[in-house]
Amino acid sequence: MTLEPAAINVYVGPEDNEWAAAVRDAVTSTGASLVRPEQASAIVWLSKRAEDGLDRMLHDGIGWVQLRAAGVERWVDRGDLDDLRIWTAARGIYAETVAEHTLALMLAGLKLLPQYARAITWDHDAKQKGRLLRGSTVVVVGAGGIGQEVIRYVQPLGAHVVAVTRSGRQVEGADECFSAGELGAIWPRADIVVLAAPSTAETRHLLGASELDALPEHAVVVNIARGSLIDTDALVDALATGSIGVAALDVTEPEPLPDGHPLWTEPRALITPHAANPGPEQLPRLCALVVDNLHRFAEGQELRGRVDVHAGY
Repeated sequence: MTLEPAAINVYVGPEDNEWAAAVRDAVTSTGASLVRPEQASAIVWLSKRAEDGLDRMLHDGIGWVQLRAAGVERWVDRGDLDDLRIWTAARGIYAETVAEHTLALMLAGLKLLPQYARAITWDHDAKQKGRLLRGSTVVVVGAGGIGQEVIRYVQPLGAHVVAVTRSGRQVEGADECFSAGELGAIWPRADIVVLAAPSTAETRHLLGASELDALPEHAVVVNIARGSLIDTDALVDALATGSIGVAALDVTEPEPLPDGHPLWTEPRALITPHAANPGPEQLPRLCALVVDNLHRFAEGQELRGRVDVHAGY
């Protein structure tokens, strides 16, 4: 038997701000009721901070928790996620904006814009020249919503796309698909590496000293996932010695990147401060996701962005 959203009691919190107001309006537009946590059967959690008390809101009556964040490692690390209820992340609502930003970082790296932007003299005869995206091999590590959108952007521009997933499954738009266990053979082929994988114990420092050394000297490394996917010290060394071409990073480890860190002054590094997903674009998409998942939850359907508690993403 299915329910109507009107039968669902929802707590939206913990903030009381513009975001909360918009999400509450979205919830009530379905007919669902806004209630206090102890009366709720579902929670829409708007804080990106795991320490803001979500664990204290959970009780046996909570059947579903919707998180605002796409990455759930904060709650995984705290042990908050469990098998007692459905957990969903905001995967998909960030895909288009982050993919656009990724394309900008890729092209900036290929065209050597980090070096040119820092130049203080005209050096038309510089030995290193920019490269074309067309014909380049783009390795996309992680083919969730963002990774798939990146593939959709670059494939029509003539890039050869290699998709890497945990299982090696077929990914629409990719020319080749491999499992994460096969990455060792793929690094030497990569003109561009796009890191779009979740942050888990298995992906920590996925790109370390040996992997960076295996890349071509002209390779562009783009990270729009989590800073923990790259060994930062190894990256600093690789850029300083010229074993890779450019690093274009929207995320870093540590984050925020401290003032005075070597990456700020490294001529072949381009840093954007976790800015790939502008706030005004997020809110209406989050509201639409909440409404859709409320209907799915009421009807007993599979929810969008469902978290695999055991895999950690």
